Amino acid sequence: MVFNLSKIALITSVSFFSIAVASGCTNTQTDGEGKIVRVYSARHYDTDQALYQDFTKQTGIEVKLLESKDNELLERIKNEASNPQADVLITVDAGRLWRAEQANLLQSISSNQLKDKIPENLRHPDGLWFGLTRRVRMLVYNKAKVKPEELSTYEALAEPAWKGRVCVRSSNNIYNQSLLGSFIESKGETETEQWAKNLVANFARPPKGGDVDQIKAVAAGQCDVAIVNHYYVARLAQSKNSKNRAITEKVGVFFPNQDDRGTHVNISGAGVVANAPNKENAIAFMEYLTSPEAQKVFAEANNEYPAVIGVEESPALKEYGEFKSDTINVSAYGRNNPEATKIADRAGWQ
Repeated sequence: MVFNLSKIALITSVSFFSIAVASGCTNTQTDGEGKIVRVYSARHYDTDQALYQDFTKQTGIEVKLLESKDNELLERIKNEASNPQADVLITVDAGRLWRAEQANLLQSISSNQLKDKIPENLRHPDGLWFGLTRRVRMLVYNKAKVKPEELSTYEALAEPAWKGRVCVRSSNNIYNQSLLGSFIESKGETETEQWAKNLVANFARPPKGGDVDQIKAVAAGQCDVAIVNHYYVARLAQSKNSKNRAITEKVGVFFPNQDDRGTHVNISGAGVVANAPNKENAIAFMEYLTSPEAQKVFAEANNEYPAVIGVEESPALKEYGEFKSDTINVSAYGRNNPEATKIADRAGWQ
């Protein structure tokens, strides 16, 4: 399959607040308009929409897309429980998929294709959701102040040598909650809490802003090292803004924990909504997104790593080289989330 994204017509995406669902609409597979699949997505990339159009061309199943923020989508699905509309939920971070799981918004599905293609640690043990892309929480460092050989692990950032040198965003963010969740799974609660307290003691400043702000702070010399998701660096490097590109020239990237469990990996993923009116179409849609061609385009939209191993990553990511990934099942991030947030609070991680 060859994609020419410039020639694929984009399907219409509709904002969260602009769709009105008629109370009398029926939950049939044809919906009176032919075969459909309704996708609620927290991703917002034109290339995703081009893939959905290609799925329609290949299968005859029309994709009805609703895009919004994660929490708004979860709330909408809850409100539609008596008359389900969504078939597939696509969201980012295993912690958010866990929230959907805990609210009983997803159903277990059986698909040999999904099980064969998606690594076991990137999918729910009972088939409630499956990873579609991988997101790596890496380190960025100021190349003028830090040598790569000074870096080693996440744990080492809590050592006295890094006092006043570390930047990271708030623990209110799901990315850091999931990182703590992975620590709990690997190290236990006691060791995780001690690490969090020592890390906070090494902060160069109180947490503020998102991952891009941490990268900018490192480049500006406000801190020497930061914990960020990898694609934010790649995004700045590919920016049309020369100032953004200049930022990435001042920082280096580093994959921590290569000599033990590997670097923390999260996902963007999808699940079939509970009582989905078009369940079989939903499964076919998710299987399509695991094809090598679809994986490549889906991941490159945000410079994420494909979930299917062996699919070629974007040129920007190739420059980072190969790395060892933590193989903890990402479902642990959500399971450990309640304790992770408590640990962050006790550690003073704002």
